[in-house]
Amino acid sequence: MTIGLLSDTHGFFDETLAIHFRDCDEIWHAGDIGSREVIDALEKIKPVVAVFGNIDDLELCGRYPEDQWLTRDGVNIWITHIAGRPPGYNPRVKRMLKDRKPAVLICGHSHICEVKKDESNQLLFINPGAAGQQGFHAMRTAMRLEIASGKISKLEVIELGKRGMIRKG
Repeated sequence: MTIGLLSDTHGFFDETLAIHFRDCDEIWHAGDIGSREVIDALEKIKPVVAVFGNIDDLELCGRYPEDQWLTRDGVNIWITHIAGRPPGYNPRVKRMLKDRKPAVLICGHSHICEVKKDESNQLLFINPGAAGQQGFHAMRTAMRLEIASGKISKLEVIELGKRGMIRKG
């Protein structure tokens, strides 16, 4: 199974995502979607799993939960928008990690693209960075990864271009 992963679009849809995610089975959005139009555009590519973020309006907050708990090919995954980062997770995430142990924790919010093994919680931490134009990040990013036989593999960062720069197709 191939997954397209992004976060923090803040209402901006990069048309090149249609190319980057065309061979994916699903697209996961880790919050701060920003507009229904972004989701509509992503859904034209592949099925979308998403969580709401702190800038999302009532429509998006009503459509998507704060947390998505998924199992794909034997891998337990938790997607939430605001988590912090290992080892400094926010209090809500620390509490939840005491009760549930995902193999992978995916979040957004920080606009910092990062993949890190969290040894203390025995999980893989993934933040795809920010695919939108809003924020302090210099490079807009997304990710693609594969899940097979209970493992994450072929994780790659997709550089969409510098913030403020838009590439077509």
